[in-house]
Amino acid sequence: MNLPPEQPRPQSRRQAWILIALFFVPLLGAFVLYYGVDGWRPAGSTNKGELIHPPRPLPSEMALTSKGVALDQNLLHGKWTLVYVGSGECDQRCRESLILIRQTRLALNDDAARVQRLFLAAQPCCDQAYLDAEHMGITVASADDAAGKALLNVFPKYGGEPVEQAGRIYIVDPLGNLMMSYSPQAQRKDLLEDLRKLLKLSHIG
Repeated sequence: MNLPPEQPRPQSRRQAWILIALFFVPLLGAFVLYYGVDGWRPAGSTNKGELIHPPRPLPSEMALTSKGVALDQNLLHGKWTLVYVGSGECDQRCRESLILIRQTRLALNDDAARVQRLFLAAQPCCDQAYLDAEHMGITVASADDAAGKALLNVFPKYGGEPVEQAGRIYIVDPLGNLMMSYSPQAQRKDLLEDLRKLLKLSHIG
């Protein structure tokens, strides 16, 4: 004798929907809050640097190097970039900042290859002997030609001070977005702590 197939019990079906809801509702709620509610973000950010919000895409047209060679248009893509902007004469504050970004990169150990350094140098430029001796591997670009000035125009101004005189260090993400800034008064460890977190969380660069 053929028996009719057993129908799902209403109680079992209800339990299945409850399990689905328990999994998806919190996920959906978090997604809506983070992306769908304007101006809402979790409080208590742990970053040390100053976030540039929203991140600012940097122009693809790149400046000339200090030796007059055109930079690769993809220079700021594929790696995290530590940028210092200042006079090419490189006074004491400049030297301390370049040392900081050099040592920060080295302190990343195995992740150091994911980070590069860029010095946007304003005239007069440059103390090339110092840069060659102490900062091998850093890219030095002019901040004074048309492409260099277009690049600087994207950088935020703090207190109305010209970008090339502010002595700040910046982080550019692997998509070419300017996203974080550090004042000369920031603690030296702040840059390293933030960069380690970014590299740990990032699936690009």
